[in-house]
Amino acid sequence: MTTTFLVVGGTGKTGRRVADRLRERGLPVRATSRRGAPPFDWRKRETWPAVLDGVGAVYLTYYPDLVVPEAAGDIGAFAELAVAAGVRHLVLLSGRGEEEAEACEKLVRDAGTGWTVLRCSWFAQNFSEHFLLDGVRAGEIVLPAGAVTEPFVDVRDIADVAVQVLTEPGHLGAVHELTGPRLLSFADAAADISAASGRDVRYRAVSSGEFAALATAQGVPAAEVEALTGLFARVLDGRNSSLTADVERLLGRPATDFAEFARGAAATGVWAR
Repeated sequence: MTTTFLVVGGTGKTGRRVADRLRERGLPVRATSRRGAPPFDWRKRETWPAVLDGVGAVYLTYYPDLVVPEAAGDIGAFAELAVAAGVRHLVLLSGRGEEEAEACEKLVRDAGTGWTVLRCSWFAQNFSEHFLLDGVRAGEIVLPAGAVTEPFVDVRDIADVAVQVLTEPGHLGAVHELTGPRLLSFADAAADISAASGRDVRYRAVSSGEFAALATAQGVPAAEVEALTGLFARVLDGRNSSLTADVERLLGRPATDFAEFARGAAATGVWAR
């Protein structure tokens, strides 16, 4: 019997790519969104049962982030409901170096069905599809990150790993930590973007308070600003300044380098003024 795959967050950076890859394989996919059919909303638990009906495996992402206070309650309740609905495999996208995310991982592990955890830190696509995009376009990336280095991971690699984990045996009970192949400071990332785009893009370090004020002024929702600033204050301390070989081990090819990501993103024109 063919498994129906549920992608929670089917319009997000990783979710839409996971859904696309599953569909390319001819597999049945249900990708959630608040405007989907059926609709799904983390804030409205009455929408959860319908999306789980007939599902065998779930790629589980949480918006805005697993660090927000309500995440653990939502993840625990969703996992319990999924198991009751007959889901046999939960694949959780988790945050590397985040205590709150690890608490959510435990809830998934303890839910009573098969599970896999994909731990990631900074997405390369945060510079082209998320809150850093406006800064790149303006020529200045502003963050409370000092000179810390991060193993920026391409979300296309995450999606490839997620599909492998969902469709192939051997991953139940595994925690995969996904990183890019190189540690970069945010100044290094800005330099790679400049080289790829032909524009002058620089990094400016600020305090957490300055970052929150700037993000709010740019229209980032208050809950997301609070989650991001709280997260940055803790995890941008070097705890994630290390690489793993999990992407290459799982996919049989090197993880995508940030410079390659930047060249591809620049070619789309996303960073044009």
